[in-house]
Amino acid sequence: MNKEVIIQKTANFAKKKLSGAGNGHDFWHVYRVWKMATLLAQKEGADLFVVQLAALLHDIADWKFSDSDKAGGILSRKWLKSLKVEELIIQEVCEIVDNLSFKGAGVANKLKSIEGFVVQDADRLDTLGAMGIARTFAFGGHEQREIYNPAEKPKLHQTFAAYKKSRSSSINHFYEKLLLLKDRLNTKSAKKIANHRHKFMEAYLQEFFDEWEAKK
Repeated sequence: MNKEVIIQKTANFAKKKLSGAGNGHDFWHVYRVWKMATLLAQKEGADLFVVQLAALLHDIADWKFSDSDKAGGILSRKWLKSLKVEELIIQEVCEIVDNLSFKGAGVANKLKSIEGFVVQDADRLDTLGAMGIARTFAFGGHEQREIYNPAEKPKLHQTFAAYKKSRSSSINHFYEKLLLLKDRLNTKSAKKIANHRHKFMEAYLQEFFDEWEAKK
């Protein structure tokens, strides 16, 4: 089976698995990450085959909706083995899938390869800007979280366990994750894109708080 066929079959697999999700982690999120990761890989000289497979599979069993933070790697391995992908590629893809996600402000990034950096950056870019704002409130609504509660202050979680347990408001999520990402991107290509998206979120938050206090 050639690489193009494997990629298309994997895209179809992800679409079937994730289509219709109302939590901000649907197939169209995967699609956008796939396209952005492909663009970044071309600019950064990363392996396109590994990058595309990891991008397509990165949310196939996200820890936020699974019993284990390794569920994505397990399902990805099973899928890729069914397509007879070579073991070295499977290992690389699963390493990215299992270590891609943001897991708290104080939790170190475990990814080491340029392919991992590229896919992580593509995923994080989809968490910024207009798309990031939309996805934040989609996820918050899915999890029945408040839009904002002035009595609850944002927390910079130092462990994955603390971050995983957090139930803070959608607005707090900007300060606990989204606004931190611009300075945690790995590649020059992604950092250039992130600047505009970061400023857009800052402008949105200013408007939000002005409206909250009836200043506008």
